[in-house]
Amino acid sequence: MPESSAAFLARSGADMSRRRALFAVLVVATMAALLWATAIVLSPGGLGFFDLVFLAMFAITLPWTVIGFWNAVIGFLIMRLARDPLGAVNPPAARICGDEPVTASVALLMCIRNEMPERVIRNLEAMLGGIVASGNAARFHVYVLSDTGEPAIAEAEEKEFAAMASVWRERVAITYRRRTLNTGFKAGNIRDFCERWGKEHELAVTLDADSFMTAGAVLRLVRIMQASPELGILQSLVVGLPSTSAFARLFQFGMRLGMRSYTTGATWWQGDCGPYWGHNAVFRIAPFYAHCHLPPLPDDAMFGGQVLSHDQIEAVLMRRAGWHVRVMPVEDESWEENPPTLVEFVRRDLRWCQGNMQYWHFLGLPGLKFVSRYQLVFALLMFLGSPAWIAMLLIGTLAAAGAGQLSDIVRPGPGIALFLLVFVMWFTPKYSTVVDVLTRTEARRGFGGTTWFFLGVLIETLFSILLVPVMWFGHTVFLAGLLFGRRIGWIGQTRDDHAVPWALAARQFWPQTLLGTAALALLAATHPAAIPFAFFIAGGLALSIPLAVVTASPSVGGTLARIKLCGLPEERDAPAALDALRPAAGKPEAAAQPA
Repeated sequence: MPESSAAFLARSGADMSRRRALFAVLVVATMAALLWATAIVLSPGGLGFFDLVFLAMFAITLPWTVIGFWNAVIGFLIMRLARDPLGAVNPPAARICGDEPVTASVALLMCIRNEMPERVIRNLEAMLGGIVASGNAARFHVYVLSDTGEPAIAEAEEKEFAAMASVWRERVAITYRRRTLNTGFKAGNIRDFCERWGKEHELAVTLDADSFMTAGAVLRLVRIMQASPELGILQSLVVGLPSTSAFARLFQFGMRLGMRSYTTGATWWQGDCGPYWGHNAVFRIAPFYAHCHLPPLPDDAMFGGQVLSHDQIEAVLMRRAGWHVRVMPVEDESWEENPPTLVEFVRRDLRWCQGNMQYWHFLGLPGLKFVSRYQLVFALLMFLGSPAWIAMLLIGTLAAAGAGQLSDIVRPGPGIALFLLVFVMWFTPKYSTVVDVLTRTEARRGFGGTTWFFLGVLIETLFSILLVPVMWFGHTVFLAGLLFGRRIGWIGQTRDDHAVPWALAARQFWPQTLLGTAALALLAATHPAAIPFAFFIAGGLALSIPLAVVTASPSVGGTLARIKLCGLPEERDAPAALDALRPAAGKPEAAAQPA
């Protein structure tokens, strides 16, 4: 590495240490203050056993709330005050002008399993057209890496991808490969590519079947990697594609608001120890192959078997080897499709839950950076906090029901103030971006104007309040099952819009409904004044069945799409590359089959 680059990295390393120290102080001080305040609220008659249990459960939930809050605050300040927000948190991004020649050999990896090939080809061809038009197609080679196990889909894949390769032969190389055994799941799929063809290329761009990047976004990542030899992985910020599913629209509208300030703030202090989400990213093949191999965990170990959530482990291993891992915290034409229904969303989330629990096995790896260990712990707390929230609902409900007066168990004034404070902190990642959008004319226009945008924010806030407890309950039950050996594999997803019948919703969500309804009924019979506070957990549980049905309704989704409520800027000013991704009206594609 040139001396000037080494000097720059040394200076930036010292600066990063100061940032991390400041962030740690802010987080620890805030958590301590919140725990102290909670102890005050719970102590009108002294702290008993259940008060201490409640306090411990609250402490488990705090890292996600507090870290998210400070990430958003810092991110908002950077977005508003920095002359170059991206360069302030990701210096390598400032090293390119955008017209540098592409000199690296780049593999485009499309990893699929039991997906309809027409959909995959549609996404690929929209991107390839732009790469060809840029004049850089000779530097790219597409690899369709299939782990499909369904014979009918496998047969269709071979036919369709052979035809695609023939059509594009004179412009860009396309290779299709299918494994009959999906050893190692997606991580094993990419490992197999590295063993077969890795030496032929310097960089690899990873794509999933539900992801799409424009040629411009791909070329920017490649050029940054070329200009930054210290980079091992560069992750783009992935946002949701426009959707006619009510569930997907609401979810990704909220994610669009929450991700920008949160990721900008996190990137400010994580720096070269950034996250990797496994797709819509680029990695340097040689060090990835040399350092990021994930052997299966012992089958008889708790949370053992093939590693599901491979991406973050690969990131910490890459960083351990001395290579930088960075994220681009800006919306840059990098999209993914989100599950169209609550049922599909839960299926995907439980797979992530199982995968994240496997991180226990990697916490003790020698040589990991401190931030890398933090990232693994934080990923564990993402799901371990769920049982804590459910336990708080149970303890709080039973304590309130058994109390003569609510003032016997909590101090009402400080309790209400603490409740509102936690609520605001919890939504700060979204609301900080809301403020940013409202103060920028073009951004407001992209979301449909102030009134339409504000209405969307209100609807999405209610949606989040209802959705999150449903996920907490699902995680809690699933984690209990994992302790007794329950496992799920790498299963296919139904990606197209579809209705959820009432009977299916009832089968899936009756336990949530039972718990939420029982908690609210018990409070209604004893202390109705507590219901507004309990609703923030119990309400979503009690309403989980209609939530699943209504948000999957084609008529509800169609209405939201038609009036562009909770819509994304791409719906009003769509990039040309997205036009090819819109399926013909009234002709939904066949759903993927489960693995």
